[in-house]
Amino acid sequence: MSRGPLANRPMTNAERQARYRAARAADLPVIHYRRTADRRSRAHDAVAALLALQAEYRTWLEALPDNLKEGATAETLQAIADLDLDELAAIEPPRGFGRD
Repeated sequence: MSRGPLANRPMTNAERQARYRAARAADLPVIHYRRTADRRSRAHDAVAALLALQAEYRTWLEALPDNLKEGATAETLQAIADLDLDELAAIEPPRGFGRD
């Protein structure tokens, strides 16, 4: 049995029920698909977000006008730009860490 629509329109409930009953009467195997589990680590996602933010802040720091390069905003952006996140990115958390 085809799983697609019967025409260029959605099936009605009666058509869907008739197709279901025909498949059960023909003893066709029922195939269920499972979604694969999300194996990404939230720790890796967080580090990637931090690296993206750091790059954005570096761009912002470079684009600051000359009259703002001596202020608190520039100092804060420079402190963020100076952080070494490469060591954090290199850490491999233990299996199962950060997954729900």
